[in-house]
Amino acid sequence: MERYAKDIPAPAPDFRGNDGSLVAALKTLLFFTVLMVTLPIGLYFASKAYVFEASMGMSNKDSYFYAAIVAVVAVHVVLALFVYVAWNEGSRQYREGKQD
Repeated sequence: MERYAKDIPAPAPDFRGNDGSLVAALKTLLFFTVLMVTLPIGLYFASKAYVFEASMGMSNKDSYFYAAIVAVVAVHVVLALFVYVAWNEGSRQYREGKQD
């Protein structure tokens, strides 16, 4: 009988206590994913058409180059914001966990 009791798998771990932090982390990740896709592309086309060609009167070739620089800077800003938010979220959870 003891042999059969060892073959029974252990119950799955209970992660219900972490649902709030998991959902918050997924919402943060989803927000920054959408921001990472939309912001650089939107800034690229908007700055190309309205800023560099319409306002500054640049040629088509020059506006491509400078609009790409704007898009790359936007990507870096979004990444920096994500790292900042993730860092503060982790330290906040660490502080809350230490008080218990």
